[in-house]
Amino acid sequence: MTAAVRRPLVLTGPPAVGKTTTGRALAEARDRAAYVDVDDLRQLVVSGGQPPWRGAEGAAQALLGASGACALGRGFVEAGFDVVVADVLTPATAAVYRVGLPGALVVHLVVDLVEAQRRAATRPVCITEEEFLGLHARDLAAPPPADVVLDVTGLDEPAQRTAVEEVWVRASSPAG
Repeated sequence: MTAAVRRPLVLTGPPAVGKTTTGRALAEARDRAAYVDVDDLRQLVVSGGQPPWRGAEGAAQALLGASGACALGRGFVEAGFDVVVADVLTPATAAVYRVGLPGALVVHLVVDLVEAQRRAATRPVCITEEEFLGLHARDLAAPPPADVVLDVTGLDEPAQRTAVEEVWVRASSPAG
């Protein structure tokens, strides 16, 4: 484990690309790190919550979730923690991270649809098949602006973690 603080890392991509698994593993491997899953922040809305893809209210709540993640992330960075955030970004929420979490490295994880469906079959179902397919189609048609696009198709969890770690290390080095 190393002690040098790295740039905040924002992992994005459609469902079942490994944002949560990879993000949590990366944070756990650091001496001092925080992992912020924006899905958890959205669950704080106990009445009137809408998924980010459902209309104007969903989009507004997606922006609110991104703003909350930025505020948490900044606080952790200021306290000397590495920060990893997992969120399904859109161009609008990506802009929130660019302003609200200065210096953040945005890594867009991608997998082919067959691989995503295989991965999704190994975890509890949280969205409908239609929503799953729609989010993957949206990600292909209008990917969020990212610093790095990383195809993780065919990588197991340790290999995916290593691939993202290497990107994060390079981007956080003085020459990065």
